[in-house]
Amino acid sequence: MTDRALAAQRTAPEADVPLDEVTPQNRSAVSSRLLQQAARETDPVERKRLQDEVVVLHMGLARAIALRYRGRGIDEADLTQAAAMALLKAARNFDPSLGVEFLSYAVVTMKGEVKRQFRDFGWMVRPPRPIQKLQGDVSRAETELTHQLGRSPKVGEVAAHLGVTEETVLEALSADGCFTPTSLDIPVGAEGHAVLGDLLPSDDRGMSEAEARIMLAPAVRALPEREREVLYLRFFKQQTQAQIAEEIGVTQMQISRILSRVLSQLRGQLG
Repeated sequence: MTDRALAAQRTAPEADVPLDEVTPQNRSAVSSRLLQQAARETDPVERKRLQDEVVVLHMGLARAIALRYRGRGIDEADLTQAAAMALLKAARNFDPSLGVEFLSYAVVTMKGEVKRQFRDFGWMVRPPRPIQKLQGDVSRAETELTHQLGRSPKVGEVAAHLGVTEETVLEALSADGCFTPTSLDIPVGAEGHAVLGDLLPSDDRGMSEAEARIMLAPAVRALPEREREVLYLRFFKQQTQAQIAEEIGVTQMQISRILSRVLSQLRGQLG
C-alpha cells in the first residue's frame, strides 16, 4: 500500500465503521458523524435510525451512570431505564450546529434525569429496618390492647405496653404509609390490614413498578414544596420527625400531621 493510500485511510471519515467495531477512541467521531447525518436527513424514519445508533454506542455510559446511584432506595433497573430514556432524549434533541460535544450534553441529560428520579420517587423506599420491625410490634400491641381495653388504645398505652417512648410509636405510625411499588403486598394504613395491591384500581397484581409510580407521580409533583420536602427528608433521607421539625422550623406534632395527611392523600390517588 502506498504512502498516499495509508494517509487517505487514516484521514477517511468514520462513515463505514460497523457499530460492533466502534472503539472508545473513535466513538466520539462516529457519533458526531451520525448526528450530523441525522440533522441533514429529511426522512424521519432514517433520522431516528441514525439517532438510535448513537444511543446504542452510549448505552454502556448510561449503565455506568445508573450504577453510580445504586443502593440509594431506587431499583438499579429503574435507574438504568431512566438513564437510557434520557440518552434517547439527548440523541433526539441534539443540535450539532451548536458546537457542543454530544457526550458532554448526554452526560448532563442522563445525570439530571436520574437525579429527578430521586426527587420524584426517592421517598417511596422502605423505612429503616428497625422501624419496619416496630411497625409490626405496634400493630400487634394495638390488637392485644384493643381486646384488653375494649377500645382502641392511646399512643401512650401502646408505648407503655412495648416499653418505648411515645415518639417512637408515632414514628412507626407515620412511616406506615411509606411503601415502594415493587411489592404490592406491603401493608398500608394504620391497622396494616390492607396492602398496596388492594388499593390499586386494577385487579392485575402483575402491574409493573413503573405503572404504579406513574399513577403517583402527578400527585407527588402537585404537592406544595414544604410537603414534598417533608416526604423527601422522612422517606429518602430517613430523618426522624424530630429532626425534620428542627430543620424546617416547626413542631414535631405538625410534622406528624403533615405526614399523615399527605400519605392519606397519596393513597387516595390510588383508589
